[in-house]
Amino acid sequence: MKPFVVLSTDFGLKDGAVCSVTGVIKSIDPEIEIYNLTHEVTKFCTWTASYRLYQSMPFWPKGTIFISVVDPGVGTPRRACVAKTSNGYYVVTPDNGSLTLVKEKFGIDEVREIDETRNRLVGAGTDDVAIFHGRDLFGYCGGKLAAGKIDFEGVGPKYPVDEIVTIPFPEAVIKPGCAEGNVAMICPNFGCVGTNIDYQSFVKAGFSLGDTVNVLVKHCDEVKFEGPVLFHRSFGYVAKGEPILYNNELNWLDLSLNEQNMGETYGISYGPEWTIRIWK
Repeated sequence: MKPFVVLSTDFGLKDGAVCSVTGVIKSIDPEIEIYNLTHEVTKFCTWTASYRLYQSMPFWPKGTIFISVVDPGVGTPRRACVAKTSNGYYVVTPDNGSLTLVKEKFGIDEVREIDETRNRLVGAGTDDVAIFHGRDLFGYCGGKLAAGKIDFEGVGPKYPVDEIVTIPFPEAVIKPGCAEGNVAMICPNFGCVGTNIDYQSFVKAGFSLGDTVNVLVKHCDEVKFEGPVLFHRSFGYVAKGEPILYNNELNWLDLSLNEQNMGETYGISYGPEWTIRIWK
């Protein structure tokens, strides 16, 4: 059975970009099954690209090939690579930070730079195109790998895993009765405020379901939200519009409003400059 291919990009679905990538892969082997993770990654945001991989990867069969393309440096000398993860997957991607959480949370056993002389689409009117590596390089190389036209060694020369580009992101600090972390993501549909505070560590620090805790969210020095919040299992333990703190699907804490958009309501975004403090 050929491995599945899963696509993740910031291309959107308003034009033919995703269709073109899919067509290149199907032209290599029509039997390859291709699925979409998302094509609505925040434009140019390699942190979000890494988060979406981390969010989705473990729930796919081992051997699945993820083609993740958020590539603001397309056409420049930045590396194009295929990473073999320690939990049994392959990621075809620009080496620009998109592997950050994959490397941190799952580990990467080996990484190889794509040899463009062998693994780039040619002869289709694409030879002089430098701005669509999602189609001409990543899609093509990922398709060859999925079809068995090349093995992992055939991708190109390996380079040290330590040279993989990662995005600095502060670690959460969790102490008895207090946790300080960052906003790692905002759910685009529901506005849930995702933190990098580990749920199990939070509970070990003395917090229990049913506790009402103090929460402070800041952007640099500007307070965006402050107040008491119930810590419980899910949204329905508070009234509509009330805040709730709970364990999300990644075992990190989320802060949300029941049936309302927390991010939009309080103007909260994500990144290293967005902090959250929770205390008894």
